[in-house]
Amino acid sequence: MTGSLENLTDLPDGGPRGGASGDLLSHVLAQIRLTGDHVRSWDVARSQSLDLEAGAAHVLVVAEGALHVEEAGAEAAVIDTGDLVLLPRGPGGARLVASQAPASAIVCRFWFDPHSLRGMIAALPERIHIRRAEGAGWLEGIVPFLMVEVTDDEPGAALMISRIIDVIVIRTLRTWVKRGHTTGWLGALSDPRIARALKVVHERPLQRWSIDALAEAAGMSRSSFCERFAALVGRSPLRYQNEWRLNLARDMLAARDARVGAIALRVGYESEAAFSRAYKAMFGHPPRDETPSPGEDRSRG
Repeated sequence: MTGSLENLTDLPDGGPRGGASGDLLSHVLAQIRLTGDHVRSWDVARSQSLDLEAGAAHVLVVAEGALHVEEAGAEAAVIDTGDLVLLPRGPGGARLVASQAPASAIVCRFWFDPHSLRGMIAALPERIHIRRAEGAGWLEGIVPFLMVEVTDDEPGAALMISRIIDVIVIRTLRTWVKRGHTTGWLGALSDPRIARALKVVHERPLQRWSIDALAEAAGMSRSSFCERFAALVGRSPLRYQNEWRLNLARDMLAARDARVGAIALRVGYESEAAFSRAYKAMFGHPPRDETPSPGEDRSRG
């Protein structure tokens, strides 16, 4: 990754720049990094459940039959043939059971980078269910491709699997956002006023945005803006702006794009020392220790 910070945040030429959010979703989702490390085609006997690892995220597609979601105090849900379910924090207290007949599912295990604009992953719901009718246009193409890579013993297969899982997760989130019933930071993209403020932060990260300036961009009073922004995004406006800059800096550091001091200036810090303190507070290590590229596996803490 080379070039100026402004180049890092250019919107795709094909994106609708005139809307409140433009292609802001691409900006935000680009900061969600994950590593997929396991794919399994799983046959589930009648009355049995999927044995999913509690500490990992999963995305699964039901290939045959149906799985019933059993969870104390929750309304029953059915995952039918062709449906997809994303479990950002693992199964939690839910069990996915083939209660009426045998079923089979393709299960992908992955790990979110815990430093991806902190608060993003925590704001996702426990379960995102994409029905076959919503995902048929893309799932029917990508899942067979994934299974081809699973059986491929050629060099690079593991990386391909991780990348395909990445695509599936991002496409799932896009489909979910399109419904218009999202909450948290993704819901903020559907709020025209908050989306306008997010858009200027993402498009002009070098500018020192004040609360008043962001509230003006949103067309809201200062107090209403701060309250609404924090409720939807899960961060104060200035904290979000700072985390966005630090994530951009992380990309440049991992790509060895420039020296630490130069990157600190690019993302708006007046000194390398101040930048290093903020960076360590967010990521747990100083910027000089940032060596992996964004696509490489990191500590799963």
